Amino acid sequence: MHPVPRKPVRSSFSHNPLLRVSRPEKCDGKLPACTACEKAGREAECSSANDQFARGKERSYVAALELRIEKLERRLAFARSRKGSVNMPDISHDNDRKGSLAVIQEAMHRKAERRRENSDVNSLVSDFGYLSVNATARDFEFNATNMTFARLVLAAATNEFIHPPMDPDLPAKDTMVACLQFYLNNIFCLFPCCSEQTLWETMDDLLESESDGRIIKDSDCFLFWVCLALGATAQSRQNGDQLYNMGIDYVARALPYADRAMTPGYESQIQSLVLLTQYAMLDPAHFDAWHLIGFASRAAIDLGYHQDPAQILPGERSKLSQRRRIFYCVYSLDRAISMVHARAFSFTDDAMSVVVPKAPLLKSDQPPVANNGAPPTGPAPPALIQPAQYLFQMRRTQSLWYQTLFQSDGEDLPDPPSFIWKMCSDMKDWNSNLPSTQPNYIAKLFDLELRYSYVYCIAPSSRAPQITDYGRVLIFEHTTAYLETIHRVVNAPSNAAFYTYHDALKVYFMASQFLAVLRGAEDMLLMGAPVPVPVVNPGCPPPLPLPSRVYLRGRDEENLDRSLRVLQLVVETLELYGKRWSDALSLMQNFQMISAEVVQRLQVKQQMRDSARSREGKGQSQA
Repeated sequence: MHPVPRKPVRSSFSHNPLLRVSRPEKCDGKLPACTACEKAGREAECSSANDQFARGKERSYVAALELRIEKLERRLAFARSRKGSVNMPDISHDNDRKGSLAVIQEAMHRKAERRRENSDVNSLVSDFGYLSVNATARDFEFNATNMTFARLVLAAATNEFIHPPMDPDLPAKDTMVACLQFYLNNIFCLFPCCSEQTLWETMDDLLESESDGRIIKDSDCFLFWVCLALGATAQSRQNGDQLYNMGIDYVARALPYADRAMTPGYESQIQSLVLLTQYAMLDPAHFDAWHLIGFASRAAIDLGYHQDPAQILPGERSKLSQRRRIFYCVYSLDRAISMVHARAFSFTDDAMSVVVPKAPLLKSDQPPVANNGAPPTGPAPPALIQPAQYLFQMRRTQSLWYQTLFQSDGEDLPDPPSFIWKMCSDMKDWNSNLPSTQPNYIAKLFDLELRYSYVYCIAPSSRAPQITDYGRVLIFEHTTAYLETIHRVVNAPSNAAFYTYHDALKVYFMASQFLAVLRGAEDMLLMGAPVPVPVVNPGCPPPLPLPSRVYLRGRDEENLDRSLRVLQLVVETLELYGKRWSDALSLMQNFQMISAEVVQRLQVKQQMRDSARSREGKGQSQA
């Protein structure tokens, strides 16, 4: 079950100036020097500015870097102590002059080595302190310092090192086309953060560059290889299979271009971080999506993408549309990742003012035509921007109720039921406006997202802690439908849409909510008795209606049998997800532990019911 997120409490940056996120200021002696410069003896040169985010309750991803540095320092201190104890020479009892000199000399060597290590660490930390962690700064250009923005990002967000590709040759063209086409059909249509035409052109340039030596921008190469990695890894069915290894190989080909692709101050920086965040959601063993979306959010805000321009020139509408799509890709990922981890958003809705981009894409963004006049091979993607447009709209609604229920002050809402039913009504209207022509796999993805949002919004929260029996029935029905649907998705012969490790976390959350309402009102839910619809205040939307029940095992299936079956589906789903992500097995084992008592109790009730019915049947037959 998701822990109830609380409003993050952080100390002031004036008390913790290391790696402060700011624009550089000249030190006038009035501001305190940061700890990094103090350690390096550069107090007089410290920039020590104290700007923070412009508005909202933004999370500083720099705090994560400070934590990483502290961990490295602790590991270094531990290594020094181990090294000192291992290298301590044996001192014989006959403490002659020669032995004493050797001991003294050994101690001097250790002290000098320790001094060099301290100097190296202080130099590294002071370099961090000099860097202005601002996406518009040029301090990160590697012609000015060895510390680039990309290396800073990768140092903070890498969980496991990715080795360079074993084969320097390009993959076969058919293989690249298949991966790119899967990405466009299933992921790009939800997160159109780059130009499809540029991706196809980059692939052609890479194939031709060996013969004519044409020059390709590093940012285009990075985006292309990460898109291929997404297309390959999203099709993987098991950790270590061919598609998973292909994805790692493609990321390894992209990383050498990261320094220039993530150069601050350019649109490609945000695009690169968005794509790498998506890959981290598919491969959490190598990258941390939470840190990456923090970097992407800060980059988007520093470049001003969170605000539409005051004036829109007629010739700039194409760029404005691309700018809006990029921002809402960041926005959508930030909201989804924060909600699934029950954490604070990177920035609040009050800090942004961007219109949701409209469908369809401009002609300049349509798939390019090959030399022979035929479009690229493979099935045509859906109306490219339309699924993304509806996803962005849903994220706006989710962001509103999540901030109100989980990120605001701890005081109770004046009228929680009215607010919750209003949010549910808005999401229900969103679902009613979805086009019937959208692909089936997109419709299924949206249906799962809708039920997940219903349950998340209705479940008890810090500002709406009370729940009625009607709300319990809603959670029971929507979690049941969600868990049945996701089980079918996981067991499908092939992958579609964009399902990640975060879906395993969602399964655990929905199963935990199912378990919670079952414990809170077991007899009422198992009996299936009707419950009264709550009364709302005049002028408020009515409560969310109960969903139409999907009968998978016949209309005579009782809630007792449904409950046992759903609890088993949870275990099977997490077990299948565990083949792709090992952490899902931990979720499965934990759920089995917390649900064992309920399962055992329901099984006893089922046996008692079946025995009673068997006796009744025998009595009627004898009569």
